[in-house]
Amino acid sequence: MPDNALLERALTAADPARTPRDAEPDARAIATRDRILRSSREPQRRRARRVGWAAGLTAVAASAALAFGVLLPQGAAVAGTPTPLAFDGSASLAETVAAADTDLGVFHEPETPERSVRAASWSFSVDVDAGRAEIVPQLSTFQWSDDLSGEAIAINGVAYDPGDAVANQEAEVVSTGEVASRVTYAPGEFVTPVVAVPGETPADVRSLLEAFGLPREPSAFDVVTAVTSVFGQWTLTNAQHAELLALIEDSGGAQALGATTDRLGRPVAGIRVIAADGAVSDDVLVSLDSGRIVGVERTVLVDDGIVAPGSITDYRMWDLDEEMIE
Repeated sequence: MPDNALLERALTAADPARTPRDAEPDARAIATRDRILRSSREPQRRRARRVGWAAGLTAVAASAALAFGVLLPQGAAVAGTPTPLAFDGSASLAETVAAADTDLGVFHEPETPERSVRAASWSFSVDVDAGRAEIVPQLSTFQWSDDLSGEAIAINGVAYDPGDAVANQEAEVVSTGEVASRVTYAPGEFVTPVVAVPGETPADVRSLLEAFGLPREPSAFDVVTAVTSVFGQWTLTNAQHAELLALIEDSGGAQALGATTDRLGRPVAGIRVIAADGAVSDDVLVSLDSGRIVGVERTVLVDDGIVAPGSITDYRMWDLDEEMIE
């Protein structure tokens, strides 16, 4: 199947809104494009659209990354989004990374990088004409092989009213067992910038991120963007997670937030990174049990007339137990 046709099929399965027919399917270009979109894309006009991260898009070379757009008419009223996580404590960034590094030395799974991902996320579904909106959680699995075959499955969570204060406080992802989309790749169909199992040295990890769009002189925000793209395709080892955290720390601009509990009830520490234009921030969630990066949440910082500053517009979580998705 031609690459463009394959990309269109996968995007359509994950989200009823179609990409342009001439969209470039090259994985490196897609990752680079998403890095740019995260900090500079202008909202597009459209009557109704589900926004946030569509889990099925992990099968398209992580083109979802953290790129998103609230595709609503200017001035349209948007109901409440999930309540931001509340962080406690005063650990510095160096202390947060050092503690994670210690935990990463204790736990040892997976022993080698895996071409598979289990993740949870949500999307914000709005019907402007009908005046309805709902939060739609989603769970996903993606597995692929070195022959470039694979399968991505998205399972709907229990949707809830974004005006429900109790539901928004928890923003819980609970599976309904309903398959929202299934995309299967025959050998040779999946497109990715990295097929071989990535190594664990600092140079190896840096090379992996660069393949997914990391610039030569990245900010911490750039690092998180590339990490999220990688996590759309790979479950990395603890040694690789340690290198990722070190790179976030060394790139400058990251801020420690303290400790909290994520949307799946797991204890985590937070690290905040801010886009170059100051429009959004991403909170990296680091497990206080394993030291691994297990989630990222995005917050709008600037009033653009569509979504109020302080609104959570996207989150995703990794390292899910298998039973969570069943």
